[in-house]
Amino acid sequence: MIIRRTGLLTLLLAAQVLAAGSSGALQGRIVDAVTHQGLAGAIVTLGDTVVTSDAQGRFMIRGQGASVGVRAYGHGRTFVPLPTFAYPQTDITLAPIEPKALYLSSFGVADRTLRTAAMRIAQASEINALVIDLKSDRGQVGFHANVPLALAVGAEREPVIGDLKALTDALHERGLYSIARIVVFKDDVLALARPDLAIKTTAGAIWRDRDGMAWTDPSLPEVWNYNIDLAIEAARSGFDEIQFDYIRFPDAKGLALPSGRTQASRVAAISGFLALARHRLTPYNVFIAADSFGYVCWNLDDTGVGQTLSTLLPWVDYLSPMLYPSSFQFGIPGEHDPVAHSNEVVYRSLEEALRRAQVPAVRLRPWLQAFSDYAFGHGDFGGTQIHAQISAAESAGTDGWMLWNPRNVYSTQGLAPSTVPDPPGPAAP
Repeated sequence: MIIRRTGLLTLLLAAQVLAAGSSGALQGRIVDAVTHQGLAGAIVTLGDTVVTSDAQGRFMIRGQGASVGVRAYGHGRTFVPLPTFAYPQTDITLAPIEPKALYLSSFGVADRTLRTAAMRIAQASEINALVIDLKSDRGQVGFHANVPLALAVGAEREPVIGDLKALTDALHERGLYSIARIVVFKDDVLALARPDLAIKTTAGAIWRDRDGMAWTDPSLPEVWNYNIDLAIEAARSGFDEIQFDYIRFPDAKGLALPSGRTQASRVAAISGFLALARHRLTPYNVFIAADSFGYVCWNLDDTGVGQTLSTLLPWVDYLSPMLYPSSFQFGIPGEHDPVAHSNEVVYRSLEEALRRAQVPAVRLRPWLQAFSDYAFGHGDFGGTQIHAQISAAESAGTDGWMLWNPRNVYSTQGLAPSTVPDPPGPAAP
C-alpha cells in the first residue's frame, strides 16, 4: 500500500511539473557550485522566454520548451529537462569558469599537426578553451551548414570540419570550453556572389579593403539573418559560445553607404544585428560575445565603425576588445610605445572600459597578442610579453582571455602550467 501511494504521489508531482511547463510557472534557485551561494543575474531561458535570477539566485519562468536553460557570467551553462524539474523548486548549480583560449582557424582545427599541438598545450598549461573559426575573414564556411544561402553562394566549397557535433563532443570530453567565431560583415564570398548585398564605392563598383576583400552592408536584414543562421547551426552542434567578429563598418572613406554616413545610423545597424542575434539564439542557451577594436575602450565616439561600449554590451554576454599592443599605433595616454609596455596597455584599456561602461569585469574577455609585432619594430612577441598581457587581464578581473596567432602556432611560453589532471577522450576528430 505504501508503494502504491508513493507511486501515485510521484505521478501527481510529474503531472504538476508538466502542467507548469505548459501553462504555469517553474521556480528554481541558481547556485555557485563552489560557494553554494545564490547567483544573482543568471540568465534563464525556456523556449523564447528569458528571465534573470534575483539577488538570492531565485527565478520563476513560464514558457514552452523541453528544458530550462541556465547560464551566468563567469560560469558555465546547463540544461534541466522539464520531466526532471523538481516540484515546487529546483536548485541548479553552475560551475565557475574563466576561459583561457587559443585561436584556431577551421583549417587549423582540421589539420592534425596544428590541432594536436594545441591539444598538447592545453594538457600542459592553463589553456582550457578553443576559439574556432566557423566562418572566416574571407566568408568561407568551414563546416556543412544547413543554410541555403551558404550553399547558394558557394561559401561551403571547403567544409574542412566534417562533423561539427563530433568536434564539440570531443572538446567537451577533454574539458575544453568551445567558442565558435563567426566573421560577420567582412564577407568576400557573399558580397561577390550577391552584389546587391555588398558595400560599393561612390562610382558603383564593389568596394574592397586593403586586403582586397569585399564587405557586405551591415544594415541589411538579409545579411544579419544569414550570419545568425550559421550561429544557430553552431549552437545546435554544442558550442558553448558564439563570438561575432567584424561586427562593424569598414574604417574607410568614399563609400556609397547611406547607412554608414552618421554615427547614429552606424550604431543602429550594429546594435540591430546584435539584438536580432540575441533574440534568435535565445532558445539555445548559448553565450554570445562580440569582438571590438581596442580603441573602443578609449574613444568616446563610435570609432567611425559603429562600435561603442554602451551599445554593444546590452546585447552580448561578453565583450572581447582586441588589445593587441601592436594595434595601438597611436598609443594611449602616457604610453607612446605600446609594445614596450604590454602590461600597461592591456590593463589600462580594460580599466578605462570598466570605468566608462560600469559593468562587472567578468563581462570582458580580451584578445591578447601572440604574434610578432608589425608596427613598432617588428620584433618577436614571446613568453615575456604574453605573460605580461595575461597578468594585466587577470589583474583587471576579466573572465579569462584569448590568444591570437593567425598562423595557429603557439607554445607554452608565458603560460602557467596545468593544475588539472589530463582528461580521457580523443584529441578531436
